[in-house]
Amino acid sequence: MSRVLPYPVLTLALLLMWMLLTSFSPGQFLLGGVIAAAASCAMAALHPSKPRLRRWQVIPKLFGMVILDILQSNIAVASIILQGGRGRHRVSGFVAIPLDLRDSTGLAVLACIVTSTPGTAWVEYAHDTGVLLIHVLDLKDEEEWVTLIKNRYEALLMEIFE
Repeated sequence: MSRVLPYPVLTLALLLMWMLLTSFSPGQFLLGGVIAAAASCAMAALHPSKPRLRRWQVIPKLFGMVILDILQSNIAVASIILQGGRGRHRVSGFVAIPLDLRDSTGLAVLACIVTSTPGTAWVEYAHDTGVLLIHVLDLKDEEEWVTLIKNRYEALLMEIFE
């Protein structure tokens, strides 16, 4: 079974997503199954390393914090858009954040967190120096962003993955 479908959960998830995005018909089910199986085989060819979870109990805390931050950011970005040109002058900019996190899975999760939070975007990560570059829509204080990423997300990700 593992040779035919090396990642059965991934295959099932992709098939489910395919069926949700297309019509529910036997032809779409068959096509989605073929595409999901091919993607599973392609994933196996990449030989991804299995993440090592050191403290999985911290994951719900991180998940809750991320959900709250995404909600708060949605409200903040919506208010910026609705205010238009009124209000104070907003400055967007880039922030360089030195990270201690080196685990590739932890960095991938951090990239998802930063990018899924409205008003921020992961721009670049330099593996040799460990410096993360993010873009912030409403940049008030760079040091506040460095502290936020390091203390709020990086610390928990290091607990989970390192």
